[in-house]
Amino acid sequence: MRNLYESVTKLDHRCYDLYQLPEDILMEHAAYAITDQIKERFEPGAKVLIVAGPGNNGGDGVACARQLLGEYDVHLFMPYGAKSSMCKLQLERFYACGGELSENLTDADIVVDALFGSGLSKPLNEESQHIITRLNELQGFKIACDIPSGIDSKGNPLPVAFVADLTITMGAMKLSLFMDLAKDYIGQVIVADLGVSSKLYESESDYKLLEESDLKPPYRTRFNSNKGTYGHLALIAGEKEGAAIMAALAALRYGVGLVTLVTCEKIQVPYELMHSSHLPPKTTALAAGMGLGMEYSDEDLEEFLHKDLPMVIDADLFYSFKIQEIVKREKVVLTPHPKEFGVLLRNLNLADLSVEEIQRDRIGAAKIFTKAYPEVVLLLKGANPIIARGEHFFINPLGTNALAKGGSGDVLTGLIGALLAQGYDPLEAAIQGSLAHAIASRKIDKANYALAPSDLIEVIGKL
Repeated sequence: MRNLYESVTKLDHRCYDLYQLPEDILMEHAAYAITDQIKERFEPGAKVLIVAGPGNNGGDGVACARQLLGEYDVHLFMPYGAKSSMCKLQLERFYACGGELSENLTDADIVVDALFGSGLSKPLNEESQHIITRLNELQGFKIACDIPSGIDSKGNPLPVAFVADLTITMGAMKLSLFMDLAKDYIGQVIVADLGVSSKLYESESDYKLLEESDLKPPYRTRFNSNKGTYGHLALIAGEKEGAAIMAALAALRYGVGLVTLVTCEKIQVPYELMHSSHLPPKTTALAAGMGLGMEYSDEDLEEFLHKDLPMVIDADLFYSFKIQEIVKREKVVLTPHPKEFGVLLRNLNLADLSVEEIQRDRIGAAKIFTKAYPEVVLLLKGANPIIARGEHFFINPLGTNALAKGGSGDVLTGLIGALLAQGYDPLEAAIQGSLAHAIASRKIDKANYALAPSDLIEVIGKL
């Protein structure tokens, strides 16, 4: 788990003030991080095109150009000249080493984008859009300095952005790199050391980036145990019972001792699952909403939802005004996708946001909910799901586009429900369920268009 930051300006200033590291040294280290990646991947003599902006992001690029002079075929393109004092200083040093500016954007072995940094806050002008579009058309391995140019502080392209194979972000991970709309632009992300270790550079943050090493499957350590030791999950099945069945099978694969499908009518269920028309008396957690449809009235749901049980809520229940009561309870996890989240916010009279508005500021939208209901765990689905409770936010970047398939969300609900039934804290259940879901999608040996929910369920049992 790593810290994420909306801005690292305060962290940079701590280096200046506390560690007596001037801006010049930080910039030199930033440049070396780019240089080292180029030297690691390409032999001397390779052609390197560096496009540098007028500010300190451009200064990083100019310093990198100087460091490569003499070993590589360096082409430095500066469409806006040098304006910040540090960028001007780096350009003087580049000239002193015999460097010359290039006037053309041409194919290269390596293309380095150092045009704009992470402080971009307004749409790009026409010239900048043209430059970035041209860079994306060029051949070569693409490296972004700090953040792909054109991505704003909330992770949105304005309206275009550099498409990187590798992003070298300076000092610490930026929150904007892991928003949904940025995912197609950032490529691999690594952090550049700016002269002090991350332990000295970073401070505590409310935003965390989940990593594969954070996954802790529910391995059993007690030998003197029985099925009741590991909880009993009840899932409310509706008119699309397949959704609840997939969730139930996923739960069974993730450690829960007993799983019961609760339905109004008798249905065919896999032999591993139990079936009942009432909530089993020893139920330890509840999952509801997936495939529910209109089969249950609010009055029917009252039997299940008034119970003092940990619960995970998904899908159709966000359209029910019953949600207004559910969010007042303890030990609740909500798992909406953006459209459902918009409905949820409206049903709770918190905000009226379109899907596009939510996606353009996912953290901001999530905060509207978490400020109103700080005890409820929110898992906002997406390319990089956000898991939040109160002021604490966790982002899972590990999922793949193979998960964009009907039923994969039901599997996630089952995983979270299984952990709740085993006694996990709701926040930890949401984090661990999301990690298992994402990591399983990476371990399936099929084309990314071919994943079925049953594939996920099979792999989850082998994590």
